[in-house]
Amino acid sequence: MKIVFFEMEERQIQYFNEKIVGHDVEYHTESLQDAKGDSFYDADILCVFVFSRVTSKEIAKFKNLKFIATMSTGCDHIDVEECEERGISVCNVPAYGDNTVAEHAFGLILSLSRQIHKAYLRTTKKEFEYEGLLGFDLKGKTLGVLGTGRIGQNSIKMGNGFSMNVVAYDVFQRPELQTQLGFKYVSLDELLVQSDIITIHVPLLKETTHMINKETIAKMKRGVYIINTARGQIINTRDLILGLESGYIGGAGIDVLEGELFLKKILTPKTSEEKELVKEAHELMKLPNVIVTPHLAFYSKEGVQRIMDATLDNIFDYIENRGLRNKVKL
Repeated sequence: MKIVFFEMEERQIQYFNEKIVGHDVEYHTESLQDAKGDSFYDADILCVFVFSRVTSKEIAKFKNLKFIATMSTGCDHIDVEECEERGISVCNVPAYGDNTVAEHAFGLILSLSRQIHKAYLRTTKKEFEYEGLLGFDLKGKTLGVLGTGRIGQNSIKMGNGFSMNVVAYDVFQRPELQTQLGFKYVSLDELLVQSDIITIHVPLLKETTHMINKETIAKMKRGVYIINTARGQIINTRDLILGLESGYIGGAGIDVLEGELFLKKILTPKTSEEKELVKEAHELMKLPNVIVTPHLAFYSKEGVQRIMDATLDNIFDYIENRGLRNKVKL
């Protein structure tokens, strides 16, 4: 079979080269959109990461395509419905960064709560004064966790480790987790009202798009901190900026942005709405009470290794007809 990989790093190419034998394998460091030529359109298997847009238009170019492996949990970069109609199976990596992403979220929380990012920049200028860098303790504060999947559960554990009061909201509650992990399920409105820090760990769905907006922000506690390591579209960026500029929101730690595909130059903004997303992202990054990281919450040595291992399993599940353990369903 012909297998084509996109968005590959050198260590990933070496790993898959060692593991995949007896097949025609092609590697590209670029995304699907940026890759040169068309030699890959005869592939049987396609492997991508989140910055390759596998649209219906792209799918139509692959005449032999039967299987797509995405090296991510989220699949909003793939037209899964189109794949379903064409008989193309899609598999993801549902569990690779349970602790990894949660640790990054807490890295953002700690940096904001103790102004570590500002202190670092100050000392690089050979300045050693701490005026204006007063932080606050996490102990005793209320952490609101949006989404109690694997990453959310790890965030709950970490919050308890800092002696925080942890509350959580999820559409699909698992009451037994409250006793096991030490938190309380509350309604969304209750979480917004009670939380000093809100960390987002919900999937991107129609129902969660712009879940954080001017209406939900207005219900939050003044001075709240918002952390997003899930998907950029869950937050209305303009409403977030207005809340930060007014001082109503104390700060934000953002690993994902609405316009990040344009920032990474994977897509070119064409419409006025797309250009506005880029403008908003630039505005957000300039705010002093904001930390933005480039969608790397998953990016630890261990996390990347788990992604590669699971992706390899997915590919051989298909090749060897073992049953697709991680098939994405509509």
